[in-house]
Amino acid sequence: MTDLLNDQTALQQRIVQLEAKLAAKDRTIEALMRRVEDRLAERTSSFLVLEQSLALEHVVTNKTADLVDQKARLAKALDELRQTQAKLLQAQKLEAIGQLAAGIAHEVNTPSQYVTDNVTFLQRAFVKLGAVITAHAQVSDAARQSRDCGEALRGLDATLKSSKLDYLQQQIPRAIQQSLEGLGQVSSIVKAMKEFSHPSGGEKQPVDLHDVIESTTLVAKNEWKYVADLELSFDWTLPPVLVLRNELSQVFLNLIVNAAHAIAGNMPEGSTEKGKITISTRAAGDSVEIRVTDTGGGIPTAVQPHIFEPFFTTKEVGKGTGQGLAICYSVIVERHQGNIAFETEAGRGTTFVIRLPAPQEETATPAVEVSA
Repeated sequence: MTDLLNDQTALQQRIVQLEAKLAAKDRTIEALMRRVEDRLAERTSSFLVLEQSLALEHVVTNKTADLVDQKARLAKALDELRQTQAKLLQAQKLEAIGQLAAGIAHEVNTPSQYVTDNVTFLQRAFVKLGAVITAHAQVSDAARQSRDCGEALRGLDATLKSSKLDYLQQQIPRAIQQSLEGLGQVSSIVKAMKEFSHPSGGEKQPVDLHDVIESTTLVAKNEWKYVADLELSFDWTLPPVLVLRNELSQVFLNLIVNAAHAIAGNMPEGSTEKGKITISTRAAGDSVEIRVTDTGGGIPTAVQPHIFEPFFTTKEVGKGTGQGLAICYSVIVERHQGNIAFETEAGRGTTFVIRLPAPQEETATPAVEVSA
C-alpha cells in the first residue's frame, strides 16, 4: 500500500509539472502575438510584418506540436493516476478487511457455535425418538400377533419416561428455528463481505443506499457493538442513487469505524456505558444526504482544517494510516461530484454529512392527441 501511495504522489507531481509547462507555452504564444500587434500598431513596413508573421507561424507550429504532445502525456498521466487511485482504494479496502478479520470471524463463529450445539442436541433427540418408535413397534407387533402386550407396554413406558418426550416436543422446534436464524446470520455476513471486498466496476449503477449502509454496518459490527448502540434512521422513499457501490461502502466503513474509535476514546476508564452512532438519510433539494453521527469527544479545533488531508491522523502509530478520510473525500467529491463536510462540538460528538447528486427524474413527453 505504501508503494501505491508513493506512485500516487509521484503522478500528482508529474501532472503539476506538465500543467506548468503547458501554461508556460501558452504564455509564449501570447507574447509573440502581442509583438505582432505592436508592430502593426507602429505601422512598420509590410516586409517586417510579413517577416514577423512567418516567424510567428513557425513558432506557433512548433509550439502547437509541443502542446499536443504535452497534452497527450498529461492525459496519460491522469489515466495512470486514476488507475493508481483505484488500486489504492482496493488496497485500503483489503487492509480494512484484514483489520476487521478477527471481529468478522467472531461474528461468524457465534451463530456457527449455537448451530453446532443445536444440531448436536437434535442428534441426541433423534436417538431418543428412535427408541420410542421402536418401543411402539414392539407393542404393535405383540398386539397383532395376539401375544401378551404387558412386557412390551412396560418397555414403552420406560422408554417414554427416559426420553422426556414432552421436553423434546418443546425444544426441537426451537433448536431448528435457532439453527435457521444462525445460518441466516452467517449467510448475511458472507454476502456483506462478498459485496464489500469485490472491486467496483468502472460504471456507476443505481444502488439502494440503505442496502449499502446495512451491509457495511454488519461488516463493521465487531468494531462498534462493544462501545456503541447503532441507530438507523432512513427515509425509505429515497430512490436508488447512481454510484460506485463498493467505493461508497468503503466511505461508510471508514466513517463508522472512526465513529466507534471516537466513542471508545471518549469513554472513561472502566465505564460500561455505551455511546451511540446514528446513520440517517433524507432528501435535501437536488441531493441525497447521509449523516453519520457519533457521541465521541469531537474534533479539536486545531485538527479540523487537516482531517481530509492524506497521511494526516491523530491515532497512535500502527492504528491509523491517515488515508481513511482522504479516501472518503476523494470518493465523494472527485468520483461522485458530491460533497462531504462535518459538524463537531467538543465533548458532544461529530456528524459527517455526505451529499450525493439525486437522480434526475425523467420528464414524460406529453401525449399528442390526433383528431380523427
